[in-house]
Amino acid sequence: MTERQLQPLLHELVGVVLAPTSTLGDAAGQIRPTGVQGVFHADARVLSRAELRVDDREPEGLTRGPAGPHGVRFVGLARWLGDPGPDPTVRVERLRRVSPGGLTEELRIVSTASVPVRATVTVELGCDLAPIEVVKTGGATEPLEAKTGQPGRLVWSAAGITVTVTAEGATVDATGVRATAPRLSWPVDLPPRGESVLRWGLTVEDPRAVVVCPPGEPAWSRATLRADDRRLVRLLDRSLDDLRGLRLAETGAPADVFLGAGVPWFLTLFGRDSLWAARMMLPLGTDLAAGTLRVLARRQGTRVDPASGEAPGKILHELRRHEFAPGDGLRLPPAYYGTVDATMLWVNLLHDAWRWGLPADQVEPLLPHLDAALGWLAEHADADGDGLVEYIDTLGHGLANQGWKDSGDAVRFRDGTLAAPPIVLAEVQGYAHEAAVNGAALLDAFGRPGGERWREYAARLAGRFRAAFWVDGPYGPQPALALDRDKRPVDSLTSNIGHLLGTGLLTADEEAQVARLLATEALSGGYGLRTMSTDDAGFSPLSYHCGSVWTHDTAIVLANLARAGFRDAALGLADGLLGAAESFDYRLPELYGGDDRELLGRPAPYPAACRPQAWAAAGAVLLLQAAAGLYPDVPGGTVRLAPLAGPELGAVAVERLTVAGAPVGVTVDRTGHPTVTGLPAHLTVETPAPVPAQRPAPTDRPVPA
Repeated sequence: MTERQLQPLLHELVGVVLAPTSTLGDAAGQIRPTGVQGVFHADARVLSRAELRVDDREPEGLTRGPAGPHGVRFVGLARWLGDPGPDPTVRVERLRRVSPGGLTEELRIVSTASVPVRATVTVELGCDLAPIEVVKTGGATEPLEAKTGQPGRLVWSAAGITVTVTAEGATVDATGVRATAPRLSWPVDLPPRGESVLRWGLTVEDPRAVVVCPPGEPAWSRATLRADDRRLVRLLDRSLDDLRGLRLAETGAPADVFLGAGVPWFLTLFGRDSLWAARMMLPLGTDLAAGTLRVLARRQGTRVDPASGEAPGKILHELRRHEFAPGDGLRLPPAYYGTVDATMLWVNLLHDAWRWGLPADQVEPLLPHLDAALGWLAEHADADGDGLVEYIDTLGHGLANQGWKDSGDAVRFRDGTLAAPPIVLAEVQGYAHEAAVNGAALLDAFGRPGGERWREYAARLAGRFRAAFWVDGPYGPQPALALDRDKRPVDSLTSNIGHLLGTGLLTADEEAQVARLLATEALSGGYGLRTMSTDDAGFSPLSYHCGSVWTHDTAIVLANLARAGFRDAALGLADGLLGAAESFDYRLPELYGGDDRELLGRPAPYPAACRPQAWAAAGAVLLLQAAAGLYPDVPGGTVRLAPLAGPELGAVAVERLTVAGAPVGVTVDRTGHPTVTGLPAHLTVETPAPVPAQRPAPTDRPVPA
């Protein structure tokens, strides 16, 4: 029997990040030469081992905690040293920090013993410079030989990358068998109640990296929050720390900052992820949106190239230093355009940033790219000319599915059968409708032609969607997940329908029905919104896209529900998301299991999920916006206040939101009454009339045939 090559698990590992550098180690602080543990830099593992020992014994792990946004402190015990008796008297603290292009560790040996303590502290190292795709697939790697020269110094070099370790006061052994497993060692001689501090560090030289750590502090505002539900405060604080660590810039363009998708697999530019994350972050300022828009505009497609999926006006999917070939026949070129939705998301981010106050002098240089993006939608997004946006893998070795649910088995009928491409995804039609309307608004506002053409396009698309997508489901009418090659509705019930809310594609009655579907136990009975309902044959709680819960997906749909006035459904998802946050120490992963809440009392980890991950962390900001209910239209001179906070979620008071560059505060009391301060004088506050009593959610039992 052939043994499977399995993707390594990482759900129990402890990560630290300052992109493009990150580390993953075990709960005790060790970095072991196994699985996905290591120090990574821009798509390469630059250290595969860092194991600490005291007298050739591993300290016993006791606890750990964050040490700032880019650090973690581990505490262990050396119970064989110090005073006899049950109380440990020698502890080992390991402070790990990631810095731009490097890492430092401070090892503190602390004794409260009444006797002297003598020991030898060692750190055994290894470096394989393995590409991230080899690590991701569980491929075998071999450690490289280290070179020595100056005292306390080790160097590895391959594939244009040079890794240097320096250790003050350490003896280095890298001879013989230790050439591939070099060891740093320090003698420690402590008086009673003494302590010793040892240090070592790593630096990376990687001139071929396509992404770099941007200089300076984050441009977005650091919002401060007081809330009755302290989970929301803790989630926001941890998420903002993680987002700080995920900032990236392209090599050669450090001023334009975007968010790398996630640790460890996707710490680079991803069109869809970076755009969604920037859109979620708009309540804290428009600088991140502007940087993301400019970076992707520079790489906007200019020609038809089936080898990369490029087309004129199309927005990039992902950027790597070399071909990305993680196995199963998937081989992606370094600049890959295999995404059906990023182009529309680019248009929608530009529009929303403008509504939040992106200055005209930053919008105007992007308008030719807006024209090009809309041109792609008109000329390249609808290959068969039926008026709907579809995709198919033109490479033969690219992504079979090119929406955000991009795994090969993501698009299934209710009976579990896979849909055959080309695929017409439901939410993509919503994004296209929204992009057409938003693009028209921008064209009108800046005196460019074409606005009426795109409004007419949106109206036609809504009619075609209504005729083709609505099917009878177990809870009444529902939008299908997709249309397959033969234009048959793929009739599974999925979270995708939540992305239609607010795009303008649906009527008010249709939105109300979608809200009722989203509130069913079949979709919302876990800790958030399941990607596929429990009634569908393809459902599995640990399927990547057919039953798991994705943090960003839940946050987006929650925000859409809140903005549209479907308060009860939004509150249910908010409670699930906050419950999950508590279980994951407020660092929400990319995704987690879709089991019923009653099964474990906490969500099951998805074992290969990125954590931290950009759009998962940015989901905390979107939840904050929904709670505060702040919806500006700076060009229109208005700000709408419609908070989700109030009797159920509790009171909130947030400072340092940003509208038109001005710091803004919102307070919502326990009755749901909002107050806003700091708005620029030209903006008028609008408070919508109370939403009529909502019709109850459908029963959990399917509608009788």
